[in-house]
Formats: sequence, C-alpha cells, structure tokens
Amino acid sequence: MKNLTLIALILLFVTLLSCENQKKYPDGVYFGKSKAIYNEENFWGQVSISIENGKIVTVDFKIIDSTSHEIFDNNYEKHYAGNQLYIEQCRNDWQGVIKYPESLIKSQDIDGVDVITGATWSYNMLKYATEDALKKNKAQ
Repeated sequence: MKNLTLIALILLFVTLLSCENQKKYPDGVYFGKSKAIYNEENFWGQVSISIENGKIVTVDFKIIDSTSHEIFDNNYEKHYAGNQLYIEQCRNDWQGVIKYPESLIKSQDIDGVDVITGATWSYNMLKYATEDALKKNKAQ
C-alpha cells in the first residue's frame, strides 16, 4: 500500500510541475514589431497575438517591406525574377509565414515552434516580434 501511495504522490507532483511550467498570459490583444537580427534590411516582422483564458488563441503575422510598403506574400518573389536562389528563399519563407502562427498557437511558446528548413528568416521575424508583444503583455 505504501508503494501505491508513493506512486500517487509522485504522479501528483509531476502533474503539478507540468501545470506550473505552462505559461499563462493575461487576456488581451498584444502587438509586436521587430527587425529581428536583420538590422541592415528594410523588413519588419509584425504580429498581433490574441490571448483568452491565459492561452494564445490567434496569431496574425506579417512581414512588411518598409521600402516599398508592401507585405511579403506568395507573390513577393516577382522582385527576384531570374534569381532562382532568391525565388526559392521567398517560397521557403512564405511557408514559414503561413505555418509558424499555427505552430505558435499549438506550442504556446515561441521556443516550441519548429523551424522549417530554409525559413529561418521568417521564423526570426516572428520570434522577435512575438517576444516584443509578450514583453508588453507582462508589462501591463
């Protein structure tokens, strides 16, 4: 009987620890913006994160070209006609723009988002903009 009690206590302790490690955020809508580590580029990552019941429920993520005032999208590769390497890079990063927000909602933590091969640029834009938004969230 002592073994069952000990096992029950261990399970309870592990459950409490895992619940405590899950991040909870104050409810609201938070905005973040960042150039990430790309200070020499004219692109900004922008994110709007909605939090309900302490959890991230929606993530609206965009990358803005501040020179042309254009949103980076699936047509952005037109700027690199003839440069197959840059066209592929645009396609890879566009996949990141599409998939990373859902991954963030699922993981509830930017560090839990799996980076897509070839889409590190868009991941970094989301990561730093998200950190900016959630930092503002904690400040309130």
